[in-house]
Order: sequence, then structure tokens, then C-alpha cells
Amino acid sequence: MDARDKSPAHDAILLRRDVDGIAWLTLNRPAARNALSVALMGALQDALDALARDDAIKVVVIGANGPGFCAGHDLREMRANPGRQHYEAVFRQCARLMTSIVRLPKPVIARVHGVATAAGCQLVASCDLAVAAAEARFATPGVNIGLFCSTPMVALSRAVPRKAAMEMLLTGELIGTDEAQRLGLINRVVPGEALDEAVAELARTIAAKSPLVLKIGKEAFYRQAELDLDEAYAYTSEVMVTNMMARDAEEGIDAFLQKRPPRWENR
Repeated sequence: MDARDKSPAHDAILLRRDVDGIAWLTLNRPAARNALSVALMGALQDALDALARDDAIKVVVIGANGPGFCAGHDLREMRANPGRQHYEAVFRQCARLMTSIVRLPKPVIARVHGVATAAGCQLVASCDLAVAAAEARFATPGVNIGLFCSTPMVALSRAVPRKAAMEMLLTGELIGTDEAQRLGLINRVVPGEALDEAVAELARTIAAKSPLVLKIGKEAFYRQAELDLDEAYAYTSEVMVTNMMARDAEEGIDAFLQKRPPRWENR
């Protein structure tokens, strides 16, 4: 087993552990419920930028330590630095971070063990897939403190039906994992003690595919979703043609026809 700890110290605000082509990123501000401080967002951004260039990694998992998954933005930090310039910088940084998750050329799985609120819920919604422990909860509660969750709304409204998103945004109420799964915010719900293995199993299944095909498919998925029907078919038809010309498509089809495991070349 290939296991490399990329964090300089256990008390780093973001930990990285690589196992068999899967990068496990762990938010590590447990006392602050992993609130997204400027430093934590910067560390996560740096990790994602590095992972985009790391050919050894096929799948990324984002999890957290402590009682909660992520409480959203660090409100104490924000109130300690009042002013338009600071607020603009924080939300610009957050937007770049969430967009980087969507545009990362590798699938990203959220491992949600506890409460995810505001920008924490946004983080879950931004990931390609999400697996949650049964005790996890989700909310966009900004409306309760006079700060509508406008940026979390971007990811949330793209992950769940429009009226469900509006209800979460307007009420600020927590929803449980059964409701979150029904709405499509998360993919799977498992007992807390089974969370790591469930995430690992899903990640291993995806990591067994061609990295090139995962990259092509993820990019196409998000691009076609923003197009109208005719444009989406025109775009994805061209993607299919390009994909068919790849060596991994030739190998995959030949392996299927010959009833043998494929040998991916990532080209």
C-alpha cells in the first residue's frame, strides 16, 4: 500500500494522506468546527492545485476532523476584519476554491461525518460525490443571522431541485441525511463507523478507471449541464469522438470484447 503523509505536522490545518492513488484531504480545525478561515481556504486551494498536477492521484476525498464537518466561513475572523475590501477578498477566495473543486480533472468525494452548514454545505454541494454518516446534518442558516447564504446558493441550487434549495435558504433549518439523499445533495448514507470504508470503496472503484476518461467525463458533465439540449448533444458528440480516438478507449473496448481486465495507459 502506497501511503504518503503530505502534512508537515499533525496539527496542520489541512492534512493530506495518499493511499493507492487516492488523496485524502482532512480539514483540521476541530475546535472551530473546521470553519473556512482565510488560511484554511488557502491551504485547501494549494492542495487542489498540486493535485491537479499529480499524475499519481486519481481520486480526491475531502473530510474533516472533530465533531463537525465544516461550519462555513470563520465569522470571528470576518468580524475582526470588517470592511468591504476584506469581505470581497474572502468571497473571491471562496469562489475560486469551490470552482477549483468542480474544475479539478479528478473526481472529488466529500466524506461528511458531521454537521455541514453555510459554506460547509457549499463545500459538500461542490464535490462531485458525497458520502455521509447517518448523524450528519446540512443547512444554509445565514438567514438566521442576517447574512443570506448567497454564495453557498450557487452550489446548492446546482445540486438539488430549485424549490428545495429555496426552502433551505429561506428557513435556515437543518436537514438530515435521509432528506439530503432524497434531494440529491449526497449520494450515500452509512453508519458512522462504516464511513471510511464506504468512502474508500467508492474511491477505489472510481480509481480503477482510466484517469484520462475520468478527466474527459467530469469536464463534459459540467459543461453540458449549462447548455441547451441541442448544444449539449453537439458538444458531447464531439467529446465522444475525441474520446473514441484515445488509446484507453481502444484498450477498454478490446478488453471488453476479449473478456479481460483493461490496462490503462492514460492516453
